[in-house]
Amino acid sequence: MNFKNILQCAEKTPLVSLDRINDALGTNVVVKLEKFNPGGSIKDRAAIALIKKAEIQGYLKPGGTIIESSSGNFAISLAMIGAARGYKVIVLVDPKTTNTNISLMKAYGAKVVVVEEKDDTGSYHKTRIKQANELAQVIENSYRPDQCFNILSSYAHYESTATEIYEQTKDEADAIVCAVSTGGQIGGISKFYKEKKSSCKICCVDAFGSGIFSPETYPYKIPGVGLGWTPRNILDVNNIDYVFKIHDESAFIASRLLCRHEGILCGVSSGAVLLGALKLSISMKSTRPIIAVMGDSGERYIDTLFNEDWLYENGIDTTNDIFHFKKLINRIDPPQKSPNIYSNYRDDLIKELKVPNTTITHFPKIKFTKNHGGLHDL
Repeated sequence: MNFKNILQCAEKTPLVSLDRINDALGTNVVVKLEKFNPGGSIKDRAAIALIKKAEIQGYLKPGGTIIESSSGNFAISLAMIGAARGYKVIVLVDPKTTNTNISLMKAYGAKVVVVEEKDDTGSYHKTRIKQANELAQVIENSYRPDQCFNILSSYAHYESTATEIYEQTKDEADAIVCAVSTGGQIGGISKFYKEKKSSCKICCVDAFGSGIFSPETYPYKIPGVGLGWTPRNILDVNNIDYVFKIHDESAFIASRLLCRHEGILCGVSSGAVLLGALKLSISMKSTRPIIAVMGDSGERYIDTLFNEDWLYENGIDTTNDIFHFKKLINRIDPPQKSPNIYSNYRDDLIKELKVPNTTITHFPKIKFTKNHGGLHDL
């Protein structure tokens, strides 16, 4: 099949059963490998959708500049799009971003700015976002996709990822598990399934130290997971059935075990997702598949996740026994079954971080409900 350009190669990623792991643990987990998108991650879906929409609405004109805050994958997707569509790209990253990811951004021609100032949560999200918004105000003909606040990201996953999973599984999945950070994946997938098949359990995995479903925040090592607050892309927190919190070390070990025992090279967040899916499969005693959305490829973490010296320096176990999964699964705390109680929406950040009008335009009319803690369309 011939494609007009590289962006048309996105989506339609495969589902793969974990034969060896499932046989060893008595589980039924199937992984969706988003690394087969042209930019190497699930972020291609939202990035392409947001840029297409910006072009249609006139927010992004030929020769313009895309400005974004990202720790890695979304920035790589935008850099790829910029190269394919003729846009300049400026990315604000932080010290947690791997050298490999930075090299990939630069390979596509993006300018990379490293933000080293932490915010009040101990992370870099707020300082990166604010600086990106300030840059967009002074650079002419620039556009901020703003993945953290732009709810079009959720709708991209509603129309793309969720629909695709539903069609691929022929309505047979018992649950879907994905990572949560800026909220687009879980927001779109959960909305779709609660409308289409409410019996399918929707689960997300988060890092200990993230403030998405907790008032307590502190630094953590899992890339691509977590945030200092509940993002607007989670359109209705009540659509989420379970939230698993995963320890840093467990996510790293699980990703390595997935590679060694299934030949599937995925990133650290995928290890966290895999553990959540295995835990859910065991607890539900499911005979139908649990779909685990693997966000990106492990090549991006060769210098950390697959570097024995780095793992040793960070006190991470390098055991490769497949039955080590049982120890990791047993370590997982029972899931939060009412994430609405712990949600932490921060409407005040719109002003504090100078969220651009091009993002605010897409906000639905919303209300906060103390009983549910979520965002609801009027």
